[in-house]
Amino acid sequence: MGKIVVDVTVSNLSESQNVVAFDALVDTGATFLTLPSAWKSKLGEIEVLESVELELASGDVVEGEICGPVKIKIGDFRQIAGEVLFIDMESGSDGKYEPLIGYLPLEAIPVGIDMLNHCLFKVKAILK
Repeated sequence: MGKIVVDVTVSNLSESQNVVAFDALVDTGATFLTLPSAWKSKLGEIEVLESVELELASGDVVEGEICGPVKIKIGDFRQIAGEVLFIDMESGSDGKYEPLIGYLPLEAIPVGIDMLNHCLFKVKAILK
């Protein structure tokens, strides 16, 4: 199995000067675009839509905040308006965080996942 890492830019919908740009891991087991809580203040004033309890892949249960709306740009695909999930994350040994791109923003664009070439690709929206 390989990893798919994509460049992402998130900005405040009403304060476009408040931007965070980073590389994120595509994780189809995740639901939201998940960012470290340490970055929340960089986006300025964004509304906390809901506080949630989440179970991580490790089985640990953590608290998080779903916030938005924000502008989300994943790779070279079209920008969407959406929500982000902030959770407390530990940075790696290099001091960097590993944000996750879950399936909700991928479906909103919409894009598919090419596991052979380790990339995302544009797909047709399905309205069934």
